[in-house]
Amino acid sequence: MSNLILLFLCIALGAMLRKGKILPENGHVALNAFVINISLAALCLFYIPKIEFDLKLIFPVAVAWLNIFFAILLFTFAGKKFGWNKSLIGAVIMCAGFGNTSFVGIPVISALYGNEGLKTVMLVDQPGSFVALSTVGIAVVNFYSGSHSSAGEILKKIIRFPPFITFLLAIFLNIFQFHVPEVLDDVLSKLGATTVPLALVSVGSQLRFESPGPYTKPLAAGLLFKLIIFPLIIFILYCLILKQNGEVIEISLMEAAMAPMITSAILASSHDLEPKLCNLFIGIGIPLSFLTLALWYLVLQQL
Repeated sequence: MSNLILLFLCIALGAMLRKGKILPENGHVALNAFVINISLAALCLFYIPKIEFDLKLIFPVAVAWLNIFFAILLFTFAGKKFGWNKSLIGAVIMCAGFGNTSFVGIPVISALYGNEGLKTVMLVDQPGSFVALSTVGIAVVNFYSGSHSSAGEILKKIIRFPPFITFLLAIFLNIFQFHVPEVLDDVLSKLGATTVPLALVSVGSQLRFESPGPYTKPLAAGLLFKLIIFPLIIFILYCLILKQNGEVIEISLMEAAMAPMITSAILASSHDLEPKLCNLFIGIGIPLSFLTLALWYLVLQQL
C-alpha cells in the first residue's frame, strides 16, 4: 500500500510543483537526465548481476520488440486505410509502439511485485525498450520525417548511452559470477532507490490535459492498441499458446500494458511528427493506463 501511495503522491507533487512554478518549465529535463543516466544505471548494476539466466528471460526482452513490430504492422495498414498523412502515421507508431517500461513501469512493478520484480523490469527496459527505440525507433522517425541518421550514428548513440554501458558491464559481472562488494552494492541500491520518486515527479510535471480535437481518432486508436490490444496479444501468445506462467510472465504482460513511452514521444516530436498528438499520448495515456493496468493485474490474479 505504501508503494501505491508513493506512486500517486509523487505524480501529484510533480504536477503541483509545475503549476506552482516551483519547478522550472523544463525542470523535468534535469530529472529525466538523472534518472536515465544515474538511477537506471545503478539499478542495472544492482539487479542484473544477481539474475539467474534461463530461456524464460527471453519473454520479457521480447515484449518491446513485439510492441514496435505490431505497431508498425497495424498502423502502416490502418493509416493508409483512414487516409492519415505520413507524419501522423509515424507519430502513432512511435507513441503506441513503445511502452513506458521505466518511468512508469518501475514504480508500478515495484508497488505490485516488490523490488525483486525489478530484475525482470531491467530486462524489458534495457535490451528491450532502449535498444528497440535506439534502432527501430530511429529508423521509423527517419522514414516518416524524411531525415536521415546513418547506421554508424545510431551505433554511436547506443554505445555511448550510460545505462547501456552499465547493462553490458552488469551482464559481464553476471556471466563471470563476480560479486560486487557489499559496500558498493549498498551505494548502488541507494542510487537506484531514487528512480521511483524522481521518475514519478518528472511524469507528474509533464502531464498536460488538452482537448484532442482533430487528433481524437488516431489518439483513441493508438491508446486502444497500446493499453488493451497489445497486452492481449502478449497474453494470448505467452499464456495461452506458449503455456507460460509465473511472475516473470506476469510482469512481462504488465510491462506490455504500460502507457506510451515519454522518450519515444519526445523523439517523434523532435522530428516534427505531430508534436501535439505526441503530447496527448503522454498527457492522456499515462493517467488512463493506471486504470487499464489495474484491470490487467486483476485478470492475472484470476489465473
